[in-house]
Amino acid sequence: MAKKFYVVWKGAQTGVFDNWGTVQNVTAGRSDAQFMGFPSKAEAEAAFKENYTKALMKRSLAKGGSVPSSNITSSKKKTTSTKSLSSSRNVSNDADINIYCDGACSPNPGKSGTGIAVYQRSTLSSLWYGLYEPNGTNNTAELNGILEAFKLAKGFISEGKSVQILSDSKYSIDCITKWATGWKNKGWKKADGQPIKNPELVQACYSLYQEIKKNIVINHVKGHANIEGNELSDRMAVLGRMKQEINFIQFTGAIDIKEILAMPSG
Repeated sequence: MAKKFYVVWKGAQTGVFDNWGTVQNVTAGRSDAQFMGFPSKAEAEAAFKENYTKALMKRSLAKGGSVPSSNITSSKKKTTSTKSLSSSRNVSNDADINIYCDGACSPNPGKSGTGIAVYQRSTLSSLWYGLYEPNGTNNTAELNGILEAFKLAKGFISEGKSVQILSDSKYSIDCITKWATGWKNKGWKKADGQPIKNPELVQACYSLYQEIKKNIVINHVKGHANIEGNELSDRMAVLGRMKQEINFIQFTGAIDIKEILAMPSG
């Protein structure tokens, strides 16, 4: 496999790197992380002198696509179309495996479900749904998504693959990557001495995160922003809720992205 070079524009360290593990370490847990891979050091160094947005635009144009609409100023009202959806808009898919997770609950609290979309880089490979709870919340559904993403990630890591996990729940990400250590030190209580919410889920996520955190990147993505992976995981979460599927199972229907995106959203 040809050696790759990586640019980190936003992270604990910035610059050009030749090691994916280093990129994971300096971007882990940062919702504002900006990074991208390049086939040569010269291309990476040139991109670093510019910025992440310009690099995204150039990559899209080089692949024969159009400039991402989020980088274009327009006086026209934005419309949602399956044609405008992208699995890589404003996110990097340079990891071998990219796992999008989401939760849905209606009403809140109420009936909830969880969904996941797994990509091999930019290619959709599988969809998952379930974990129905009759008395769930948005937060429990999102935490369930993080937990299942960690379980899948552990398997891919054992195969020597790099993994990125993407969630639109900043609460879930911060629970595990920022707050859980302090809560654990206080006996799973908040600073005011009150017990944390959803302790069993948080503890399960945190325990597994400790096992794999050196081998994953976790990034926040904006929900309902036409990011294909996020939209598909949302549809799976709603499917789990509607079918009242208690287990977490793989979607076995035809993976027709357009048809799946036409399914109910949360």
